[in-house]
Amino acid sequence: MEGKGYEANLEERSPMLEAKELLVFYENMIALNNVSIKCEKGEIVGVFGSNSAGKSTLMYTLSGIILDIKFKEEMRGGERISVFGKILFNGCEISSMKPHERARLGIILCPERRRIFPESSVLENLLIGAFLSRKERKENLDYVLNLFPRLKDHLKRQGGFLSGGEQQMLAIGRALMANPKLLLLDEPLLGLSPYYQEIVINGITQIRETKKIGIIVTEQYARPLMPIIDYGYILENGSSVLSGTKEELMDNPDVKSAYFGV
Repeated sequence: MEGKGYEANLEERSPMLEAKELLVFYENMIALNNVSIKCEKGEIVGVFGSNSAGKSTLMYTLSGIILDIKFKEEMRGGERISVFGKILFNGCEISSMKPHERARLGIILCPERRRIFPESSVLENLLIGAFLSRKERKENLDYVLNLFPRLKDHLKRQGGFLSGGEQQMLAIGRALMANPKLLLLDEPLLGLSPYYQEIVINGITQIRETKKIGIIVTEQYARPLMPIIDYGYILENGSSVLSGTKEELMDNPDVKSAYFGV
């Protein structure tokens, strides 16, 4: 049971997820350069950086999708991809695990630009996400529809006809249908209006508070997400150049200048 003893010893335990010295090369270009990151249960960890900083590569590496990309490139004689480093999940090394094996452990990626199934209905998209957690399908569906009640009115509508903000809610909802223990959100605010950004940010906060899961979220602009994170990393050109609590990052003048415009 997770009583007071668990809370007291939280810092003494190994993190739920710990990635050590991740190196990813695309041919002769380095995409990740000795990046290390940690996330504990119940934490929101932010990863911030400009375009091409390595954010999506990091998420592909944590989720295992980079191994699928690597295999497909090798099969077609295309770009050579090299992946190095170590990833631990609940103390067990998963570096060589395929993405579907990591998904069964509870590591679920909500990818950049949503990537929903546009010709399938909202309900069908959500049920596709429940493939690994059929026993909890109804419970998870109720949770998603309570989290994003706007989706209730569009259950039979094709996903491609939703607005960008609604598609993002659907993408996050589909990921939640898989019962994640670690939720990876790759630029969930991309292209959203301030109104929908607020809905998504409130949703992320509620997920942490109600599900008590770990969440790693990437974004180009730190301002909207910084208030809700527990810890953050700054990526530049594939390298982690700075990390700290949200207070430490918000007090850093370089971070303010680059990511807050002040």
